[in-house]
Amino acid sequence: MTTLVEHAAHTPLTPVTSPTFTRPRSRRADLRRWQDGPTPASLADLAALTREVAAEVAAGHHPVEVDPRHRWSRRLHADDHLDVWLISWATDQAAELHDHGGSLGALTVVRGSLTEWRWTAGREDDDTCAAEELLARGPGLRRRALDPGRSVAFGLGHVHDVSNRAAETAVSVHAYSPPLSAMSYYGVEGGVLRRTRSELVEPGRSPE
Repeated sequence: MTTLVEHAAHTPLTPVTSPTFTRPRSRRADLRRWQDGPTPASLADLAALTREVAAEVAAGHHPVEVDPRHRWSRRLHADDHLDVWLISWATDQAAELHDHGGSLGALTVVRGSLTEWRWTAGREDDDTCAAEELLARGPGLRRRALDPGRSVAFGLGHVHDVSNRAAETAVSVHAYSPPLSAMSYYGVEGGVLRRTRSELVEPGRSPE
């Protein structure tokens, strides 16, 4: 079982290289290579990798800490093609509405529950969203609950926010390929998605 350690202050990031990571399958010269974006890792690869690492976290191989004031994170792996992060979410901690620049991404929830609001044009989702996600047809934000074991992947242009609205601390594993180098942040005004700012992401900086 994952051990949670309460901290009263923010813990600086300490990059950790894990020997357990292997290359995503689509780095081989097969038909899936580069199919999802500017990286040899596919969305399916990233989702599978986060599930694998989430199992390691659940088994206690990667310690988890909780900071009640700032969302805690630790980079578990980094190379030229991808980085992998372990993140804990105390109650009401959230990531602002954002994209991932030129990176693909995926996450798996280890424990607790996260809420994602994702922007969609609506056309593809209107017939597949659960009733509680579909507040109105057409463009807008859709809500989905991410429960333990749930994995989701993010293609280029995916805009979302993620938060913990439950009393229990949530823990999740995230992977990005290529490693995050820029992110843009958004607001919604009158049903229109508007970019408010863009920021470069320094190597080793936690995804916000």
